[in-house]
Amino acid sequence: MSLAAYCVICCRRMGTSTSPPKSNTYWRDIRNIIKFTGSLILGGSLFITYEVLALKKSLTLDTQVVEREKMKSYIYVHTVSLDKRENPGITYQARKELHKAVRKVLATSARMLRGPFADTFSTVDVEDHECAVWLLLKKSRSEDRAARLQAVQEMSETHHWQDYQYRIIAQACDLRTLTGLARSKESDLRFFLRPPPLPSLKEDSSIEEELRQLLASLPQTELDECIQYFTSLALSESSQSLAAQKGGLWCFGGNGLPYAESFGEVPSATVEMFCLEALVKHSEIPTHCDKIEANGGLQLLQRLYQLHKDYPKVQRNIMRILGNMALNEHLHSAIVHSGWVSILAEAMKSQHIMEASHAARTLANLDRETVRDKYQDGVYVLHPQHRTSQPIKADVLFIHGLMGAAFKTWRQQDNDQDLTENISEDETKYTTCWPKSWLASDCPALRIISVEYDTSLSDWRARCPMERKSIAFRSNELLRKLRAAGVGDRPVVWVSHSMGGLLVKKMLLEASKKPEMNTIINNTRGIIFYSVPHHGSHLAEYSVNIRYLLFPSLEVKELSKDSPALKTLQDDFLEFAKDKNFQVLSFVETLPTYIGSMIKLHVVPLESADLGIGDLIPVDVNHLNICKPKKKDAFLYQRTLQFIRDALAKDLEN
Repeated sequence: MSLAAYCVICCRRMGTSTSPPKSNTYWRDIRNIIKFTGSLILGGSLFITYEVLALKKSLTLDTQVVEREKMKSYIYVHTVSLDKRENPGITYQARKELHKAVRKVLATSARMLRGPFADTFSTVDVEDHECAVWLLLKKSRSEDRAARLQAVQEMSETHHWQDYQYRIIAQACDLRTLTGLARSKESDLRFFLRPPPLPSLKEDSSIEEELRQLLASLPQTELDECIQYFTSLALSESSQSLAAQKGGLWCFGGNGLPYAESFGEVPSATVEMFCLEALVKHSEIPTHCDKIEANGGLQLLQRLYQLHKDYPKVQRNIMRILGNMALNEHLHSAIVHSGWVSILAEAMKSQHIMEASHAARTLANLDRETVRDKYQDGVYVLHPQHRTSQPIKADVLFIHGLMGAAFKTWRQQDNDQDLTENISEDETKYTTCWPKSWLASDCPALRIISVEYDTSLSDWRARCPMERKSIAFRSNELLRKLRAAGVGDRPVVWVSHSMGGLLVKKMLLEASKKPEMNTIINNTRGIIFYSVPHHGSHLAEYSVNIRYLLFPSLEVKELSKDSPALKTLQDDFLEFAKDKNFQVLSFVETLPTYIGSMIKLHVVPLESADLGIGDLIPVDVNHLNICKPKKKDAFLYQRTLQFIRDALAKDLEN
């Protein structure tokens, strides 16, 4: 007002004054113009400065509020009162219009200087340091796949944000981005919200009863014998009857015997384990996965997972079920919304090889952005388990033998173990896996896969008494799973121990008969055999000779020296390998292995480990340790590494 009054007075003086001499009038007019212009510029500058500061204050995020709110599960939004009594007068309206004009200027400059900021977020009132969050979110939804991958990588590599900024990403990102962050090695766990609250259990109900009801709701027709066995066992047996079976003698068997031996330290989990074994089998059928999800199985499994945090065997079976369900893309949204991704992301960072590998398999099946292969039950990627920019040029497959496993077989050498000893419960045995730690470091361009399947020495110790699978049956089953995982699309080296080598031979012979599997044959570069009984094993002879005590399993019977199937397999493969000119390296043990506390046996003698082609190297270890190097610079590992590098030399150079 003072500025306007001054301007009016100056004008009136100029209009009413008498005309002085021309020279004086000229300089007086100049002074008046300077006074008027200076006053106008000064007053206008002060007004604009005040309004800009007021605008900045209105757009500034209240950091104290953020500090109070950032740990909550919602995003804080700064609101403005809508009460008209708090915003009266012409001054408020003038400021409002000025703010609109300034915002338009900001939006225009954003369009010129920051193209991606133009569309959705150009009208968002955020500080400069907030722009990166929203820009990355915008980029993660781009139609360009490369841009989406770059956005996820930038998010995962950001470690300087405040908690509330991670929460913004966690709540605003889509399923694809969340899965990508979970598979990114450097991702902060604050990107993942806690799982939503689980529904309460029904009154007078327990998790065991809920599992039974879930099993009972699944189709019970057209199932194989093992699914029927585990389902009926879980539905019919009670905790008391299972506890009674714990007293059974090993030599007299009993349905609950294998579990009584394994679950002694957690008796309450035995019935739940039967239910989970049944659900693992059911989850291999896509239509049954739909039923599991529709009947609240995802939430029930999550409750069980949290309840048994100290019982890895329960958690691994739950992960197997989840990994099987993730093979069905239409269930991905349900899996993510149920909160499993945050659990999987945490498990991926575990120091335990098995826990991380099970989580990696499930997340790989969820990640359709960067993974086109599907990993069925028993197929585990040891490297790379995370998203990587490293191009993968070849595959190395590890196939364990009798009584082995995908992880424990390939651990670093430890003290001599009993062949029949159940060492799978000791988690410390799985913290070292030389293919994952050593081979992945020495050859980062490899995809390293380890395969798991159930085997037993005796039918009494079989997980499913009705499951009597021959080498031919298992080879076809594994071949199908490996092809689904993309094996054959790249050059391949096979690494096998004991009976696993017989499976490799059978798989390659079967693949040669199927046109759709020819890529596996054409891309096979070499095979490593660790004490493979090409001509039979003394273990089979020992078991058959005392069959009334052991009742040898079908796998053991097929290892007999007089087995027609074994002889045919050896003759056919030897001719086939010579024709294809496969590179072969064989190792064989020279020391006996303890079976039980009193029996010592040379499981695979030198003459049985001789395939007939390739190098055969005796090593002063027993049958169990032939595939377990003592250390990284040990001959056993270094010779294996040299063979893999030589066999894949041309492929790794490209």
